[in-house]
Amino acid sequence: MVKGTFISVISQEENRGSVEFQVVSFTKKLKKVTSHLKLHKKDYLSQRGLQKTLGKRQRLLRYLSNKNKVRYKELIEQLDIRELKTR
Repeated sequence: MVKGTFISVISQEENRGSVEFQVVSFTKKLKKVTSHLKLHKKDYLSQRGLQKTLGKRQRLLRYLSNKNKVRYKELIEQLDIRELKTR
């Protein structure tokens, strides 16, 4: 499955409360804010928003990894993001 198709399938999914949908939407938001910050380096409010959104996505990914490792592995592979660090 190609990354773009996976994201579009989850985006069109009816269950907008699912962990996968939320992680995908946070990832889209993070990419958008990151590109904005490349142009506006001193936009500190956007930097704070980026950090907060990153923390939310991290908590959701941690929840998913504790509940279902297989779904977690598939999701991070499809979104091309790094695995969470374990403590």
